[in-house]
Amino acid sequence: MIPPPPLAASHSRRATPQAAKTARTTVTTLLEVRQVRKHFPGVQALQDVSLTVHVGEVLAVVGENGAGKSTLMKIMAGVQRPDAGEIVLDGQSVRFAGVGDALRQGISLIHQELNLAENLSVAANLFLGRETTWCGPLRFLSNRAMAREARVLMDRVGLDCTPDTLVEDLPPGQRQLVEIAHSLSLKARLLIMDEPTSSLTQTETDRLFQVIAALKSAGVAVVYISHRLAEVKEISDRAVVLRDGRNAGELAKEEIAHDRLVRLMVGRELQQLFQKQHKPGAAAGKPRLEVRELRYAYGAASGTSAPLSLTLKAGEVVGMAGLVGAGRTELAEALFGIRRVTSGDVLVDGRPLTIRHPRQAIAAGLLLVPEDRRHQGLVLEESILHNIGLANLDRLSFLRLVASRRETALAQEMCQRLNVRTPGLNQTVGLLSGGNQQKVVLGKWLARRPQVLIFDEPTRGIDVGAKSEIYQLIDQMAGEGVAILMISSDLEEILGMSDRVLVMHQGRVAGELSHAELTEEAIMHLATGGRAAS
Repeated sequence: MIPPPPLAASHSRRATPQAAKTARTTVTTLLEVRQVRKHFPGVQALQDVSLTVHVGEVLAVVGENGAGKSTLMKIMAGVQRPDAGEIVLDGQSVRFAGVGDALRQGISLIHQELNLAENLSVAANLFLGRETTWCGPLRFLSNRAMAREARVLMDRVGLDCTPDTLVEDLPPGQRQLVEIAHSLSLKARLLIMDEPTSSLTQTETDRLFQVIAALKSAGVAVVYISHRLAEVKEISDRAVVLRDGRNAGELAKEEIAHDRLVRLMVGRELQQLFQKQHKPGAAAGKPRLEVRELRYAYGAASGTSAPLSLTLKAGEVVGMAGLVGAGRTELAEALFGIRRVTSGDVLVDGRPLTIRHPRQAIAAGLLLVPEDRRHQGLVLEESILHNIGLANLDRLSFLRLVASRRETALAQEMCQRLNVRTPGLNQTVGLLSGGNQQKVVLGKWLARRPQVLIFDEPTRGIDVGAKSEIYQLIDQMAGEGVAILMISSDLEEILGMSDRVLVMHQGRVAGELSHAELTEEAIMHLATGGRAAS
């Protein structure tokens, strides 16, 4: 067996024209999807979708939530069967009876939510169900042999830990590498990666890209699904775009650009993404939220934060920028009563507010759309109806009995207002796309007529089209007089939506930028510890 190239090989190295020409003449097709269709009750998920995957290439598949990406990937990996069309592998038409069939043919799907046994070691996860044993029928586990085999796979993906390390002790980036190593243990020739960097730091993302580059050089094909269009441009050899369950277009590497991808995905120009009705500087309403010298539980070493003060006015969208770990989410949690406040004052509409529990913040109209909507904002196993109703039980119940008609009317009103795409109110929230899940979180709070709304990463993991809808909702709420604090790591989002920006650094507000002062350079200067201009 030829060993893979070193992981340090750069994925951004450019081929010479001659090398590119040679590569084009030696392209080998690994898999073809031909005119695939898939229908679910009330939804045509895929309509005559086709794509081709070549040996040793990274093919990006992009599109809005609901465009059909996940359905297509599940068909390619044997999770679902198409209603029509065919899958051609190595020139032969194949029909997978299940995931096992696809795995035996070398096709492995790595889900966004990793399928690992966190209480087991790395080696145990790599060979789960295929453990190495000795002593014949007695089947004693051969931990040494598994550790040896695991070490080979771990070295191949650059996993820097011991085989007996528990998966629960690994950071997200290394857990992702465990999944890749597991796929390689099954001799995968095609890896399908669904949003692989959604929970990774930049360092972990860079490491993953090195691994992908090495796998690509070793002949492994990668289908890469991501909403992060900058990553698509950086890592992909080609990009296939889906829209409304159909092929919208295909771009070669040299054609991949942010604006072109957006145009194919949503059918309109990028400039239409941020369309604000209220003008920056026109938000001259009365103070809605006043935070004075607030200290709260922050970090294991310091114990409490530095004193922090800020003011939000009615009808104002205030962006909050900063690097990961700057303390933005901690502030949001303190204001919402999740994190302990040790001193300072919080006023909503001029009234002092004591926040020891989220119910006190909710009663005052100070609401939080959390960064992790799946674990902190929703009950995934419950319906849209119950998720919206759950936050409004005090208004929907009498003598502790929920008025089902009022609950249904409220949910219908919110779904219509927010354009939640769903077969019905009884749809399980966990089955919705990321954008529609975010709308349900918004819906439960909008029903309470908020005074102050804190968005923590409002469009993380959401496609471009759904982002546009979320931005319109933010702008609409600001126009209705809601004060909005928008925490975001997306500088394009911060620049496009904010009337002014607060920048945090190491738990402090490092500076404030008016709309006229907003540039990426000015934000990053403050976020990295630079001083505010006097």
